[in-house]
Amino acid sequence: MKAKKIGIMYYLKRYKLQVFLFCLCIAVSCAFDSLSVILIANSLTKITAGNLEGGLRLIMYCLCLCLLKRGCWYWSNYLYYKYSNILCGEISQDLTKRCFELSSSTFSENNSGSFVQRIINDPQQVVGQLADLVDLIANLLSALAIVIYLICLDPIIGTIYIVVIFLLFLLERLRLKMRKKNRLSYKKIADKTYSLIQEVVQSEKDIKALNLENKLSETTKSELDKMKNSNYHFSMTDCSFWSARNLFVEVFGLLILVLGVKMMERDLITMSMYILIFSYRNDIYQVVWCSGTIAQIFTDIGVHSSRMFSLFDENVYPTDKFGTRKIRQMKGKIEFKKVGFAYTEIKEDEEGKKSKKNKKKEIQRIKKDPIFTELSFVIEPNSTVAFVGKSGSGKSTILSLISKMVDVDSGKILIDNVNINDIEKNCLRENLSLINQFPYIFDMTIKENLLLVKKDATDEEIIDVLKKASLYDDVETMPNGINTKVGESGVKLSGGQRQRLAIARALLKQSKIIIFDESTSSLDNFAQSKVQHSIENLKGGHTVIIVAHRLSTIKNVDKIFFLDEGKIIASGTFDELFKNNQQFQDMFLIENI
Repeated sequence: MKAKKIGIMYYLKRYKLQVFLFCLCIAVSCAFDSLSVILIANSLTKITAGNLEGGLRLIMYCLCLCLLKRGCWYWSNYLYYKYSNILCGEISQDLTKRCFELSSSTFSENNSGSFVQRIINDPQQVVGQLADLVDLIANLLSALAIVIYLICLDPIIGTIYIVVIFLLFLLERLRLKMRKKNRLSYKKIADKTYSLIQEVVQSEKDIKALNLENKLSETTKSELDKMKNSNYHFSMTDCSFWSARNLFVEVFGLLILVLGVKMMERDLITMSMYILIFSYRNDIYQVVWCSGTIAQIFTDIGVHSSRMFSLFDENVYPTDKFGTRKIRQMKGKIEFKKVGFAYTEIKEDEEGKKSKKNKKKEIQRIKKDPIFTELSFVIEPNSTVAFVGKSGSGKSTILSLISKMVDVDSGKILIDNVNINDIEKNCLRENLSLINQFPYIFDMTIKENLLLVKKDATDEEIIDVLKKASLYDDVETMPNGINTKVGESGVKLSGGQRQRLAIARALLKQSKIIIFDESTSSLDNFAQSKVQHSIENLKGGHTVIIVAHRLSTIKNVDKIFFLDEGKIIASGTFDELFKNNQQFQDMFLIENI
């Protein structure tokens, strides 16, 4: 899907006939409104002139128009309710797919709440407001037709109508300018607040364990207060303008009342004409209200659309880049050749300080101090290796580079002698699994979690990978075996069970390269031994890469790379490093004191 083709029209074109019929129903309904006013005006004229039969006939015509109008209203609502949900679903689905294409660094640079808002809330807002827009445009044309008709009835009152409309338009223009500024400010605060609440909900156990309920409650209250105050300011600004506008319209109504009485005294206007002008005086309000609301909706649609479809802007939200090369039978050899890498920091122009020529915020990505400059090493296929070193030495960054969560700045990474940037996306992802300290387990059964990676897997295959992952004995004791629901994020499983379920998932996926990032650091000794046993079962059939703080957990690996400040200062087996490298020996001894 090309970014330049993405926009709300991209989706509306899929349902051109339904959109046309919806607009037609609204337009016909509003046309009947305007026609009804003219018929009522003529019926009043005939009745006051003594032609009662003619006046009643016109009233019957009005009744027929009302019935037709209600029919059009029903079908417009039917089309809206049916297809608005379809449109919202399609937009949200495409935005979700787009999020999967974004680079991992993009997610780390933005809060999760902003993505959730863009995927769920913004499509609903845009589709709903588009329907309101069609309705308002039709109502505006209907009200405008009525106002023009009333203006034509009397030049004096018509002149007053024109002056009042002009003044109200000036007031509405100022309101919309303030509204856009307040809307953007509110959205920014709301995104931050939603992200915080999402984090609080997801980390409730840690919050309780650390006795942070009061602290987090205060922080959440502070953010909610900011959102509440921003929303209050946003709403009250509109309310102030609406109050001024309504006061203006009411004064205008009183003016029409007094003027009409004076004109009737001088026989400048008939009673029927006066009743008509006074009865429909609020249509002047309708013209201004519809015009202002249309402009307001255009502004809101612009805000929501720019937020949604900015996800397709490569400059703002970079995506992962993959090649087209496929490796039919991946062996799992990995080589770093003079790799250089540094994380980036995002900087934006402050709102309101953008140049006139460039109304978009300038996005600057500034490189931090490099993690690596010329890092080189080789991991042989089907070997088990480990990276160790102090925090900040670059261990986890190496895993992110191998799994292509981030891209190298210089040098290259080869997998089976093919540049990782040239490998096709599915080829790389299918042959690589990353198991981190807290692997995400979905709110499904154990079986359903495994079927995610291989939907046609048999129960025999599932049991086999569970055995290899040293999890089957645990599953057998569960109430429903492999059909046991594990809860959100696997909350019903222990840390070790989640790790081993993630290993089973990687085995069922038949990943050639399996990466463990601090997988056992938060486990007790019993759970750790079971996970280690699972890892031992992988040896010889997979390229296994481990990052570990506990040196005791990697005694049996084929090779250890010892990192310090982004450089490999030593490599070899556990015994070789313990014998020949004092730093490694010190780390192990400190750990086991």
